[in-house]
Amino acid sequence: MILHSLLLLVLDVVANICFVVLVWVALGLIVLSVRFVRDEWRLGREQREPLRPPLTGEVPHVLVQLPVFNEPAVVENVLRTAAALDWPRDKLTIQLLDDSTDETSTIADRVAAELRAGGTDVQHVRREDRSGFKAGALAAGLELSNAPYIAMLDVDFRPPADWLKCVMPRLVADPKAGFAQSRCEFTNYNTNWITRVQGLLLDAHFLVEQQTRARAGWLFQFNGTGGIWRRAAIEAAGGWSAYSITEDLDLAIRAKLAGWHGIFLAEPAIPGQVPDTMRNWRRQQRRWSNGFVQVAKRTLGPLLLAPWPIGERLSAVSMMTMQACFPALALGIVAAALATVLRGLDFRPELPQTITSLILALVVTLGMTLPPYIVLKRGPIWRYLQTIALLPFLIIYLAGANAPKMIQTWRGRTEMFKRTPKLET
Repeated sequence: MILHSLLLLVLDVVANICFVVLVWVALGLIVLSVRFVRDEWRLGREQREPLRPPLTGEVPHVLVQLPVFNEPAVVENVLRTAAALDWPRDKLTIQLLDDSTDETSTIADRVAAELRAGGTDVQHVRREDRSGFKAGALAAGLELSNAPYIAMLDVDFRPPADWLKCVMPRLVADPKAGFAQSRCEFTNYNTNWITRVQGLLLDAHFLVEQQTRARAGWLFQFNGTGGIWRRAAIEAAGGWSAYSITEDLDLAIRAKLAGWHGIFLAEPAIPGQVPDTMRNWRRQQRRWSNGFVQVAKRTLGPLLLAPWPIGERLSAVSMMTMQACFPALALGIVAAALATVLRGLDFRPELPQTITSLILALVVTLGMTLPPYIVLKRGPIWRYLQTIALLPFLIIYLAGANAPKMIQTWRGRTEMFKRTPKLET
């Protein structure tokens, strides 16, 4: 009886802790969704900024960095897309940061030579090893250029030709803006059910999370692609660091702590791809979750002690602990189920938390996904309801898949970077 009571006590404590974590995450997301709806309502009544504001003063030099590793199907198109950017040729340099070990490099050599012959400054940068992975490649490329602004694109992203002309004026006009992040669109949004679910989640991420945090002046993450950095901000933050596989998140936090802020632009969007299979999506989500854990271990303390208003600090901590919902959900379900079994299948003690969790899940799901679906005019409501019905099952699946790796990462396990395969574009 003593062992039975002790085990039941432990399970209840674990379930309660997990419940508190889930409530914390849910409240943070509800705040963002409420602010998003309020902001959209207010801005709908006011004059919005022009899509292409004028650039005052001298046109600055822009370095476009394209990190690539074994992507023969997409490397040619990303080079040609970057070369097609509407920016003075003498103020534009393109760096293909190529760590490939396959035929990607041969294709890149040919295309780079053709573009150089056409008057575009294209540098094909090769390293002897992949030390630091993407962060290492970006840092190595910076050493070869003194450009004051650095645009970054993953190999599957295809910005419109006027992207720099739309974004650069806003970045140049704000001397304390460390970077500008554009919203990402997805060309394969409607490929299958898994891409449609990701579309809902990523629309929520970019519009409700990123845009709302940026409008409030809060910390928000750089997404690693579709953005432009001010070189001075990178240097003030200490440069690229490879300790985490989410080097983009890490740099954005260090820049914010150093006194810089980010700008978010919903338009023009940068088309890219999402994984179209469950295996690749799970791999991508696991990489992001583990990267958040790595960065959180180093930055939660500084963020809590940052000389910012309490609301801004709480928002930063909320962002950095959001991924905790996965282990909390997985452990909470297991603990509650085992406790119910030990009580002779009496589920009544778990009922209040279960009902509260379901209500919060419904509010968060609708609040985070429905407003951007409407704002972006994604389609009929019946298609939204059809897609959103799959989300709870996928979140539970991700919780079970991500939780063990996240706990191992928190305990010091080193996570290796595994790229997400890209389709030909």
